Amino acid sequence: MIVLGLNAYHGDSAAALVVDGKLIAAAEEERFRRIKHWSGMPTEAIRWCLEDAGLKLSDVDHVAINRNPKVNNLRRALYVLRKRPSLGLIMKRLGNIRRAASFEDQLQSAMPGQTLRAQVHRVEHHLAHLASAYLVSDFDEAVCLSVDGFGDFASSAWGMGHGDQIDIDGRVYFPHSLGIFYTVITQFLGFPYYGDEYKVMGLAPYGEPKYLPQMRQIVQIQPDGTYRLNLKYFRHHSDDVHYTWDDCCPEVGTLYRKEAMEELFGPERAKGEALEQKHRDMARSAQAMYEEAFFAMLNALHKRYGCDNLALSGGCGMNSVANGKVYLNSPFKRMYLPASAGDAGGAIGSAFVVARQIEKTPRYVMDHAYVGPQSNDAEIQALLEARAADIQAEGCTVRRFDDEGELCQTTATAITEGKVIGWFQGRLEWGPRALGNRSILGDPRRADMKDILNLKIKRRESFRPFAPSILREDVSEWFEQDDDVPFMMEVFQVRQEKRSLVPATTHADGSGRLQTVHKETNPRYHRLISAYKAITGVSMVLNTSFNENEPVVCRPQEALDCFLRTKMDVLVLNDWMVTR
Repeated sequence: MIVLGLNAYHGDSAAALVVDGKLIAAAEEERFRRIKHWSGMPTEAIRWCLEDAGLKLSDVDHVAINRNPKVNNLRRALYVLRKRPSLGLIMKRLGNIRRAASFEDQLQSAMPGQTLRAQVHRVEHHLAHLASAYLVSDFDEAVCLSVDGFGDFASSAWGMGHGDQIDIDGRVYFPHSLGIFYTVITQFLGFPYYGDEYKVMGLAPYGEPKYLPQMRQIVQIQPDGTYRLNLKYFRHHSDDVHYTWDDCCPEVGTLYRKEAMEELFGPERAKGEALEQKHRDMARSAQAMYEEAFFAMLNALHKRYGCDNLALSGGCGMNSVANGKVYLNSPFKRMYLPASAGDAGGAIGSAFVVARQIEKTPRYVMDHAYVGPQSNDAEIQALLEARAADIQAEGCTVRRFDDEGELCQTTATAITEGKVIGWFQGRLEWGPRALGNRSILGDPRRADMKDILNLKIKRRESFRPFAPSILREDVSEWFEQDDDVPFMMEVFQVRQEKRSLVPATTHADGSGRLQTVHKETNPRYHRLISAYKAITGVSMVLNTSFNENEPVVCRPQEALDCFLRTKMDVLVLNDWMVTR
C-alpha cells in the first residue's frame, strides 16, 4: 500500500511517501526550489519522493493532505454571524477553502504526463500534527497535544493516543492562538519575515521578564488550562490582513493593532533599528508568557488523562526552550517530539493517519530524520571534475578517502585547528534542523567561533546561538538533564562546571540546544565526534545548518557553491574532501 502525504498551501510545503506502513522518503519543497519556507503545491518534493522509490503518480493508492475544509464549519459560520469581520477577510477565507476543495485537479495539473488514480483523503490539520508525533513514536499510549498558529479554524488540539488511534477531545478555536501571540511579538520587535519567531527565542536569554504583566493582559490563561487572547491587541480576526501563500515564501501582514500595542509597550521597533535592552526584555517576557500558557495546558492534560507519555507537535512545538523544561515543569516522564513539528510534519502525519486507518502494519518508529535525497560517489566525482577550474581558482586541493576512519580523523583535526567545515554526507535530513548530514561544523571550545562563523558564512544576528551535537552516551556528563534529543528540539542547561569548556555552544543563559548523536542511526557523524573527543576530551562539536541565507543545501552542487562563495575552510562531500 502506497500513501503519499502532503503539506500543501501552508508554509514549508512538503511531501512524504509511506509504503506498507513505513516512511521511505520525505522532503520539503524549499530544498528543491531554494526559497525558504516555500508555500504551494510541493511538486518537486512529490517528484523526488516518487522517483526515489521508483514509482509514478499512478502507482500511488492514497493521497493524504493535512487540510480538511469540511471540519469546524459550523463554528466558522457562527463566528462570521457574531463578529462580522471585514468582507475582504471573509472572501480570503472562502478562497482558501475552495482551493483545498479542488485539490485533486490542482495536483493532476501540477504533474503533467502522470495520472492520478489514488483516493484523496483530507485529514484535519491538527490530527495530522498529532499523528506526526504519536503515530511514529514508540508509545502504546500518550497524551497528544498540537499547538500552532491556525489550521482548519483551530490553533490547538489535544486528546489521547491508543494503539493506532488518536481521539481528539478538545480544541482552541480561531481567533485564539498562542502561535499568533508569539508572531505578534516577533513583528512588534522588528522581525517581519515568516519564520522569524526563533529570533525572539534566541534574543530572550539576554533580557529579563519585566514586561510579563503586560503580556498577561494579552494572553489570558483560563481555569481549565486553556488560553484566550485579548483581541483588542490583534487584527487577524477582523481585518483584511495581507497574506501570500501561492508559490513563494509566505508573507504575513501586520497582525497587531499598533495603537493598542504601543499603549502597552511603547513604540514598536522598526526593522533594522538598533536592539535595545527593552527589546531583549520584551523577548524574554514573551517567552515567559508562552511558557506559562504552555505548561498550564500540559499540567491540565496530565491531570485529566493521568498518562506520563507526551506526544507534542504543531508549529509551537518548535519552541525548543519550552520543550527542554517539560520534565521540570510538568509531571510528564517521557516525550516524543518529531523532527518537523511544524506544518511540514503534516505530510508525514496525514500519510500515517490514512495508512493506519486502512491497513494494519507493524508500528514504524521514526528514530532518525535521514530520509531525503542523497548523492553517490560517481555524482560527486563528476561534479568536482566539472568544477575543477573554479576549485583551483580558490587555491583548493581535492582528495578522496578510501578509509572512513582516516576521513573522520582528518576532519576532527581540522576542527581542533579552528577551521570551519562543510559536512555533507548520506541522506538529507527531514525537518528544519541540520543533524549531521548537511551541517557546518566548528570547534565548540573557541569563544570566538560564533564570530568566525558569522564573518565567514552565516552573516546573521550576533545574539543567535549555535548548537552542540553530542554523543548520546555522554549527555549526562555535559548537561543537567539526560534525555534523547535526536532532532535538536530541546534546550537543556549545560552543567555549570562545563560551560567555560564549550563557550561557542553555550548560550547567554548557560543553555544549549543539543542534538544527541547515535552510533546506530548516524555512524559516520558519531565516529567524527568520537575522533574529536579522542583529541580534545570534549564529546561535542558545534553544528549549524549548511547554508548561507538560503534553505539548507540539498544536492552536492549547492554545497560546493556555498563553499566557494564563502570563506569555509574545508568541504567534505561523502568520501571527498576539498581544502582551501
